[in-house]
Amino acid sequence: MCWNAAADLTAGAVVTAVGIVCVARVRRPRDLPVAALPLLLGVHQLVEAAVWRAGGGCGPATTAWVAIALPVLPVWVPFGVLLAAAAADRLRLCAPAAVGLATAAVLSYCLATRPAVAEIRGHTLGYGVKVPWMPLVLAGYLFATLGALLLSGDRRLRLLGAVLAVGALACSALWRLEFASTWCAFAAVASLLVLGWVRRPLPGHPCDAAGRKLPRRM
Repeated sequence: MCWNAAADLTAGAVVTAVGIVCVARVRRPRDLPVAALPLLLGVHQLVEAAVWRAGGGCGPATTAWVAIALPVLPVWVPFGVLLAAAAADRLRLCAPAAVGLATAAVLSYCLATRPAVAEIRGHTLGYGVKVPWMPLVLAGYLFATLGALLLSGDRRLRLLGAVLAVGALACSALWRLEFASTWCAFAAVASLLVLGWVRRPLPGHPCDAAGRKLPRRM
């Protein structure tokens, strides 16, 4: 697969549209952060289309893309999963959330004090931000994002985590220097699985998966 402005624009538009559907179908307010994940990642791809059109560099589009990819996602994902989780599952999900906060703090500081630069490398984009203790920060990032999904008590979210983990391995093997861009693109497409999660039956909820009110049993 080759990436370019048109590919990111198309993928971003499709994923964003699905994200809007996911948000519209939410039946519990605490499910909203997870339901909005495709919307966030779809917008992220639209931002990357702007990075392509700008020819890379360190402009506003690059900064916006890096801000979503680095500080935002390691907080958004684990806290979204934590909020949506059943009470019995929340204790073990506190670890990814705490690690995500610490990781986002380091990445936010790096982004605030160092320029983010995007470089076009053939049919991919490479993003550069100077991050200290990079292996440790990357481990924290992956534990916060993938770990939260894999530790979830919901099998649909565990499936999403497994798909994203496989994608991370593939992207790191095929595009080591462009890992951030390629994996975020993969994550955007994989996040379409969230639509199935939003439509899942909820125990004791008076609506079915399509949002219709169910008749009360006498």
